[in-house]
Amino acid sequence: MNKTFQKIRSATPAQAIVAYYFIATAISFLLLRLPNVHRPGVEVSFIDTLFTAVSAVSVTGLTVVNTAETYSVYGIIVIIFILQLGGIGIMSIGTFFWLLIGKRIGLRERQLIMVDHNQLNLSGVVSMIRNIISILLVIEAIGAIILTLYFTQYYDSFGEALLQGIFTSVSATTNGGFDITGESLVPYFNDYFVQIVTMILIILGAIGFPVLIEAKEFLSNKNKNFRFSLFTKITTSTFGILLVIGSLGIWALEATKTFKGMNWHEMLFASMFHSVSARSGGMVTLDVTQFSDATSTFLSAMMFIGASPSSVGGGIRTTTFAIAILFLINFARGKNTIQIFKREIQLIDVFRAFAVIILAIFMVLVATMALLITEPQASLVKILFEITSAFGTCGMSLGLTGDLSVTGKLIIMVLMFIGRVGLISFLFTIGGKTDPTNFHYPKERVIIG
Repeated sequence: MNKTFQKIRSATPAQAIVAYYFIATAISFLLLRLPNVHRPGVEVSFIDTLFTAVSAVSVTGLTVVNTAETYSVYGIIVIIFILQLGGIGIMSIGTFFWLLIGKRIGLRERQLIMVDHNQLNLSGVVSMIRNIISILLVIEAIGAIILTLYFTQYYDSFGEALLQGIFTSVSATTNGGFDITGESLVPYFNDYFVQIVTMILIILGAIGFPVLIEAKEFLSNKNKNFRFSLFTKITTSTFGILLVIGSLGIWALEATKTFKGMNWHEMLFASMFHSVSARSGGMVTLDVTQFSDATSTFLSAMMFIGASPSSVGGGIRTTTFAIAILFLINFARGKNTIQIFKREIQLIDVFRAFAVIILAIFMVLVATMALLITEPQASLVKILFEITSAFGTCGMSLGLTGDLSVTGKLIIMVLMFIGRVGLISFLFTIGGKTDPTNFHYPKERVIIG
């Protein structure tokens, strides 16, 4: 074990983060194999336990077993712990405990925090961790209290309402996608209060930790000269636009199909909820297998984009998508720079955005071809939906996950894991240590298009 940690310490920060998430997955797997974790008489195979562990650490929510029917109360508490570990982040949890015991946070730890949360510099990372943990725990606590009190009308005992309230709040805030109703939020299809609370929790988890921290600073009104960063402006505007486009798209595609015969408010909330959930939430209020292939493909695109950077969600991330779209718009106008909100995007960020998109498309295509081979009974739409759900750490499913072969489950696990650690970290893990260019060759134009 000491040799393992020595190797991790000698690795690059990106490689170390990936290694720590591997260790977290292994620990989660062992926790889910403990006695009394499962309901009496229930047995879960090695591969299914590993799948659940990866899904929980990556806060995805794709499952090969019914959580409500498989895990005891003790097991549900274990899953809540793993969701917190994956949602808040390995380095955030580690830093929290280091601070509790008075350990000095050194340069190496700060580098790991920076990589884990996609930060661009080392300054203020420890303060950021304190803010992340305090803000998320407060959000989860408020959500749990509200939902618990409200759920008392649905459940016979306060204890059951409390368990449902806490689990739903944690699962929604971490965008975990797990449920212990056995039907996600389908039982609350006509309960708009539960849906609104859940949507708010999902958005707060997926919008990005820096956004929440800046919002906290803005509301505290301590800094009179405070202004929102370019990251927050791009993230919130892109997030909002995607939610509106998602809602309108689902409504338009399903108005004469699944939504036929529904009231306008039922269609509105069904569209809004699944648009919000497609960011990375994974919860559903109706059986998504009823959606048309067009809607499933549309949702696949939404899940591929995913949540914001430095959040609990996965995907290529909202800022990556925004920069790519802004680049295309400016390129079509003949401009060689990207200007927005009176700021100019650096060229390196454009490179990073397109590197992430190209790698993500390549991974999705390879995974799709692989599952078409291993799962010949499944349609292309179902496979694409499951793959983008895994990569975007969303957790929505068309029912294919539970029927996957062992190879298929391994492919989905890899996608969930990469979706959680982030494509940039994964790319740097493959590339190893940075090798700066010390010289340049003469430049020459190449014909494009």
